[in-house]
Amino acid sequence: MPNRLAMSAGDWLLLVILSILWGGSFFFAKVAVDELPPLTVALARVALAAALLLAAMRISGLALPRARATWAGFAVMGLINNAIPFTLIFWGQTHIASGLASILNATTPLFTVLLAHVATADERLTPTRLAGVAVGFLGVTVMIGPDALGEIGHAVLAQLACLAAAFSYALGGIYGRRFRGEAPMAIAAGQLSASTAMLLPLVLLFDRPWELPAPSPAAVGAVAALAALSTALAYVIYFRILARAGATNLLLVTFLIPVSAILLGVAILGEALAPRHLAGMAAIALGLAAIDGRPLRLFRR
Repeated sequence: MPNRLAMSAGDWLLLVILSILWGGSFFFAKVAVDELPPLTVALARVALAAALLLAAMRISGLALPRARATWAGFAVMGLINNAIPFTLIFWGQTHIASGLASILNATTPLFTVLLAHVATADERLTPTRLAGVAVGFLGVTVMIGPDALGEIGHAVLAQLACLAAAFSYALGGIYGRRFRGEAPMAIAAGQLSASTAMLLPLVLLFDRPWELPAPSPAAVGAVAALAALSTALAYVIYFRILARAGATNLLLVTFLIPVSAILLGVAILGEALAPRHLAGMAAIALGLAAIDGRPLRLFRR
């Protein structure tokens, strides 16, 4: 049997950075979709991010792969990891609150551990890993609070859209393992370029952006932050972790995203840290420790 993929200390640090970058994406998206249609926001996000990464690659002397098979893979990755989930989440956020969207997004590791058990040889499901994922999800729910759960049953289609996005992210994480050996920046630029090509005709057909009112500076800034921070930089880190630690470990980031969002609110906005936040963070830490396995192995020794 292949060795089980594990997280190094450097991988955990990158995962925390990724959670901060993606933690801000829910806020930026909420600001953007207040003024722009979801498809247009999704296109702007991937197109601007692709342009930034292509420029960075040119400056760095890197080149995109030329093989047709690689670009076919980028197209699949762009569809299931960008075009579908971004559109579903942005549309869902026009009908439900960001807190509930975060909880539904945190189902991604649940889908991932089940799919990875079937589709991979080195990310097998174990009772400890499954228990860790369940405890981590419980921690997210406790931390965000019961008010968000009160929305369950309302705007059901929007909630299903967010769940479908989480499932699509899980598929993307597993499928993305095939790009091992490629530079993370090249993979990110390739999938985002493919996503742009998919979304552009849909936006021109359905949103007709030339007929939309000009967005405010706040909306423009939110889209720019989504593209530069939560997409371009985030996906370079994403593919680096994926190549070294696998899909199941990578997508644990969805447990850390609410933690990052709350701590940023405390540090920058002066928001209060409630007891349920501490309880939820403790449950998430316990779940991540169970999944990582090292604390349990040390305890046994």
